[in-house]
Amino acid sequence: MAEVLYYAIPAFALLLAVEAISYRIARSEALVGFEARDTATSLSMGMGNVVINVGWKAVVVVVYAALYELTPLRIPTDAWWAWVLIFFADDLAYYWFHRISHEVRVFWASHVVHHSSQHYNLSTALRQTWVPMTYLPFWLPLALAGFPPWMILTQQAISLIYQFWIHTERIGRLPRPVEFVFNTPSHHRVHHGANEQYLDRNYAGILIIWDRMFGTFAGESERVRYGLTKNIETFRPTEVAFHEYRAIARDVRRARDWHERAGYLLRGPGWTPEEPAPPPSASGEPIPEVTVTQRA
Repeated sequence: MAEVLYYAIPAFALLLAVEAISYRIARSEALVGFEARDTATSLSMGMGNVVINVGWKAVVVVVYAALYELTPLRIPTDAWWAWVLIFFADDLAYYWFHRISHEVRVFWASHVVHHSSQHYNLSTALRQTWVPMTYLPFWLPLALAGFPPWMILTQQAISLIYQFWIHTERIGRLPRPVEFVFNTPSHHRVHHGANEQYLDRNYAGILIIWDRMFGTFAGESERVRYGLTKNIETFRPTEVAFHEYRAIARDVRRARDWHERAGYLLRGPGWTPEEPAPPPSASGEPIPEVTVTQRA
């Protein structure tokens, strides 16, 4: 079974060059554009992801194949509707994988890599995790439904190829019917925005209809500020890859009990435990907090 995504790499490289040239021609202050160190980091993360996936995909194939052999269900691969069905099934699986990757911190630790750039260009699409194991659970139902492993992996690759071109500032809004149904550069710019109204929006892979259905859609309005709410300010690939895992480990070590430890792992990225209430006074009223003013 050939990895479809790898055959697209030459086209990715060509489009990167074309986009970079277009930025030089445009010279618009409205565009964030490229930065050499940022692009180098994105490419390094992409190459690392490819190397890691050489081994990880073998594990994925084994798991999919095991579930496919266990289920009595079979999807006929020679039927045209089977490809329509897996197109929608894969895209829905991607939506929930993507959404959970923003709403559960242990999943966010892997996905944050993709959002760590303060630029938004085609190289950003290649800034991928070095911990791809979080993808697996969301596609297991497809194998249990009777889709063969090669069909699942092929549709996943098609989805990722589609998502490459939407990582750009050089394409504005597309015709309204396209914007209503499909994920577009405009919709995905919103997803990469750190602006308050853009946070946790537009999780789509290919179809934006899931965001419209589940209430996570937001249209592009004000200029997008790319990156994280608190940027990591580094171009070191290892720091980009693992900084959030280190932050989780630090928070878990400092947690006061197992409830807090679970919260740091399974709540949202910004979750913090509530501070305990101050002890009551002799009269039963809480002791008021005293504010101490530090001298300059």
